[in-house]
Amino acid sequence: MVEIRGNVDPGATAGGLERTLPREAYVSEAFHELERERIFRAEWLCVGREEALERPGEFLVVEPIGERLIVVRGKDGRLRAFHDVCRHRGSRLVLDDPPPCDRPRPAGRFRGSIVCPYHAWTYGLDGRLRNAPFLDERHGLRKEDLSLYEVPLDVWGGFVFVHLGGHPARSLAEQLGPIPARIARYPLARLRTARRLSYEVGANWKVIVENYNECYHCGPVHPELCELVPAFKERGGAGLDWERGVPHRRGAWTFTFTGTSARRPFPELAPEERDRHKGELIYPNLMVSLSPDHVAAFTLWPEGPTRTRIDCDFLFEPEEMRSPGFDPSDAVGFWDLVNRQDWRICEAVQAGMSARPFRFGYYAPMEDLSLDIRRYVGERIPELGGAGQRGERTDRPG
Repeated sequence: MVEIRGNVDPGATAGGLERTLPREAYVSEAFHELERERIFRAEWLCVGREEALERPGEFLVVEPIGERLIVVRGKDGRLRAFHDVCRHRGSRLVLDDPPPCDRPRPAGRFRGSIVCPYHAWTYGLDGRLRNAPFLDERHGLRKEDLSLYEVPLDVWGGFVFVHLGGHPARSLAEQLGPIPARIARYPLARLRTARRLSYEVGANWKVIVENYNECYHCGPVHPELCELVPAFKERGGAGLDWERGVPHRRGAWTFTFTGTSARRPFPELAPEERDRHKGELIYPNLMVSLSPDHVAAFTLWPEGPTRTRIDCDFLFEPEEMRSPGFDPSDAVGFWDLVNRQDWRICEAVQAGMSARPFRFGYYAPMEDLSLDIRRYVGERIPELGGAGQRGERTDRPG
């Protein structure tokens, strides 16, 4: 049971400012365990890009919230996800951990079947048991009862999602809500990853999400970003029109150090999207920042109450990636600077919240989007005492 110290109602206000979630929501191992059950096993999670698995038998090994999964392309072209465990004695099916890589790529390729390294029980790429050496019906073996443990999987925009709970209360489309319609002209499924940056951040995943949801911090933390997008620091980042997109300074139109690029904007974009920046937060673990010529996609992997791994994939048009002289470093370098500025301040927030006097923080009025994380968590963990009943849900939480 999670104890909320002092029986604080995190939905209350003080001096007109809305309170954040209480300290325990950011530092408590017990609260993190509640989130694992009520959020990360109850929602669709992003675990990678479909582009990594092009041929039958190619697979990924992913480990969201400690649940090790194999995502594999079947002979029928379908992607499926299975727990990495043999039905015989529980051995892992893939012994080696995938090495770090700078872009999505398969961890390996099964040659037509998945063979347990312990006793050679053999499964098809669809998860069905094909063979158990020296065993058959005479020994009580029923192959139809011993398929691999499958996890629901769906794909949107080239992103692969799984549902660890096994029985989704709602479809991925229902969870995404209005987000796909808002960014329908960005060709996400067609894009490919030119580079991946991975970060280990000493902060709770909600600290990172709250930081993504507001630009009150942009003036003090991101001088280069604010020079490119002056609206991010005007009035503390208040009143940003994320649905239409946020304009760059005059003469700039994308997230690079110069604000320009030799790459063309995505041809499907509306005229007003060709010089504006958009962002979407797809709860609980995907953040998508959309420039006219590239997309930065952040996948969050919570590793405990005070640690989060972040994979940042930089997506471009395949035609641009094949062009002579293609170099994504103008966008990657700029984003890496901004990311590291964010991660440093998020770690400072996490460290400060560990202080004994800290009970909760406050949201300034221009941080109204960050209130959405309080609602989102409070609705799923009512032990917070009304956190989900105050504040309005925002259609654009990213």
